[in-house]
Amino acid sequence: MSTQDNRPAPTGELEVTPVRMPDPAVREHKAWGPNGFVGLLVGLVLVGLGIAGIAAGTGLLIGLGIAALVLGAVTLRGLTTVAPGEAKVVQFFGRYVGTVRTSGLRWVNPLTSRRKISTRIRNHESEVLKVNDLDGNPIEIAAVVVWQVEDTARAVFEVDSFVAFVHTQTETAIRHIATSYAYDSHEEDLSLRQNAEEITERLSREIGDRVDAAGVTIVESRLTHLAYAPEIAGAMLQRQQAGAVVAARGRIVEGAVGMVEMALERLSEREIVALDEERKAAMVSNLMVVLCGDRATQPIVNAGSLYH
Repeated sequence: MSTQDNRPAPTGELEVTPVRMPDPAVREHKAWGPNGFVGLLVGLVLVGLGIAGIAAGTGLLIGLGIAALVLGAVTLRGLTTVAPGEAKVVQFFGRYVGTVRTSGLRWVNPLTSRRKISTRIRNHESEVLKVNDLDGNPIEIAAVVVWQVEDTARAVFEVDSFVAFVHTQTETAIRHIATSYAYDSHEEDLSLRQNAEEITERLSREIGDRVDAAGVTIVESRLTHLAYAPEIAGAMLQRQQAGAVVAARGRIVEGAVGMVEMALERLSEREIVALDEERKAAMVSNLMVVLCGDRATQPIVNAGSLYH
């Protein structure tokens, strides 16, 4: 009895497993917050009436004045200011009732508490982290992340501190990306040094998946530092130099072979000199030495016969 394997064939490209965070228990919605200048006017009128009633000096007016004064103070307590790039998370005895994002003077329930949350775009530059890449080589890596609070309710109620949460998850994602790819690859696989655009795109996607539970969206991320660790930097530099020398020598040999081939064809076409196979081999050897040598060659003049 045979079974069929439906697993996809490996493609040679390492895929980053998406991070799954729990679904948020609360999401942002708009709170009731009318124009605050109306509330300011009503509160000032009540306070003025209360002061006038107390100043009248009669028992009934004093009572009405005190009531109006208290009511005016409560009305004025409902005033709140919202600056551009900020939001106010409103709670009524611990229960989330909404978020005020409209800038200016607003009026909300006086019995509620308000917490200011910045919705501006922020930068976070991680420290230089020392990790091992896919090949096990110790490297140093750092990145800058541009982020913004998108859901104020999740930012306040899903985590203790959304700023610290973003910093911690950013460092975790950077470490995971660094260990998932090699620093330098000589094959078609992605590498940290040669595929910076693809790596930063995957870094942004992974950080975004990690901080989504806190209502944070990632605008952009970029690697700011990438290098081998100091203890192996010298050896890796020699390896890179050796690879560059080998590649350069390959180009030189390829060009030299073409030049020798062209020289033999021209000599044969123009019938300048007739060379047998042994002389052709000697000529090829001399030309290759001249063209591929890394030092200047010294010509030797043969004053005798070509064959003796």
